[in-house]
Amino acid sequence: MPTSGTIWQRSATELVGMVRRRELSPVEIVDAFLGRIDALDGPLGAYCTVDAEGARNAARVAERAVRRGDDLGPLHGLPIAVKDLIFTGGLRTVGGSVAYRDFVPDEDDVAVTRIRAAGGIILGKTNVPPFGFGPGSSNAVFGATRNPWGLELTPGGSSGGSAVAVAAGLAPLALGGDGGGSIRIPASFCGIVGYKPTFGVVPLYPGCRDPRFPGFSGWETLEHIGPMARTVDDAALLLDVIAGPDPRDRHSVPRPVASFQATSDPTLQRLRIGCATSLGAYSWADPAVVASFDVAVEALRSAGAIIEEVGLALDDPGPMYEVTVALESDIPALRDLASGVPGAVNPRIEQMMDRPRTFDAASGAIAARKRLYQAVSRTFERVDLLLTPTVCVPPYRSDDLHPAVVAGIKVDDPRWLLWFTMPFNLTGHPAISIPTGWTSSGLPVGIQLVGDRFADLAVLDAARVLERALPWTDAWPPTALDPAASA
Repeated sequence: MPTSGTIWQRSATELVGMVRRRELSPVEIVDAFLGRIDALDGPLGAYCTVDAEGARNAARVAERAVRRGDDLGPLHGLPIAVKDLIFTGGLRTVGGSVAYRDFVPDEDDVAVTRIRAAGGIILGKTNVPPFGFGPGSSNAVFGATRNPWGLELTPGGSSGGSAVAVAAGLAPLALGGDGGGSIRIPASFCGIVGYKPTFGVVPLYPGCRDPRFPGFSGWETLEHIGPMARTVDDAALLLDVIAGPDPRDRHSVPRPVASFQATSDPTLQRLRIGCATSLGAYSWADPAVVASFDVAVEALRSAGAIIEEVGLALDDPGPMYEVTVALESDIPALRDLASGVPGAVNPRIEQMMDRPRTFDAASGAIAARKRLYQAVSRTFERVDLLLTPTVCVPPYRSDDLHPAVVAGIKVDDPRWLLWFTMPFNLTGHPAISIPTGWTSSGLPVGIQLVGDRFADLAVLDAARVLERALPWTDAWPPTALDPAASA
């Protein structure tokens, strides 16, 4: 039997298999991760709420099921962290806002219900900026989340807490949400896998859908729930559980395949991959990002893919994105919330509420979104997958008072930070960020693979090939290897 010191380094897929073979108990696994949270999370701030009692109780129930020989779910005994914008019945869900400081939902979000039904164990909630409005993952209730590759660095947002939990070995899997890059950007900055499925494949409710909860109920046609993991196979393991329609979400769709896990060795032979380091209006990328992108291109070519340059000259999606977010945010309800609870929203939300808009602007944004979708859709008539950087820069030093400037560019301006990710929230295409390299100072860099709508398995299979060609899963950030770790 492995010692507790090795549990946190094992993949989620390995841990589930060990539980099934009775080589490791759910109680041992949960205790190992709770021990690491106690030892390491203080300076990192990945978690805003840890449900140690609930997790240990669930682990004991899971262990009894193993001993009885019960049928076990695909996540049986596996601890999972959940982003604090996703509802967890009976467990505090704050959403980064003082207005919900003591809010305890009476029901789970759909994905959480499915995780529990599959035998997963909720470790706790991970930190977010107020209602997902980043760019980092800090708020007035719990403070800032910090990058395990350097505590002075941003982990990205808004799923920064989930990314840090997985990157530092504080959870084997985490649930994130992505309304403009909020899974993929933190995954890139923290050196893990982050997957945004085709829009509607993972249903949402009550999050983003129930107007009784201002702040939580925004991002209706932009938000995607998805897995954050240390391997592509682990991401597919969680996606298999949470995907599939639910009648409470009018945008949910049938799952495109029976399983997102690889049924055989994936191959890229003759697969057409279009490469773009620019999508139009914003064309700059840090040299370290470009170098990592080039390495990924050569790895894909060596694996048999047909590589071609793609001139995807998109109009600036920023204005249509900003208007769409505002239209879906229920601004009158947000204003009531902010007027009733001082500090309930951050400056980005205040700016959105204060900016006057016209029907012409709203109508123009809707038309521009249609044009964007058609431009991306036509690209997938020529190629099977699209390869881009995930973010134009590696993780950077930044705080609320000193915005990051790289090469004279204010990179935490959302137009820069979201440039490669945001278009595919507006179009709903599946996209993954996977680590492919490191800067000269040892910081992670991710690249993004995008597929046509419902081509989720093709995206995941290509990412599997890239992961094998450019292995990275044994690389842990300095904080994860701290000798003070207890498990």
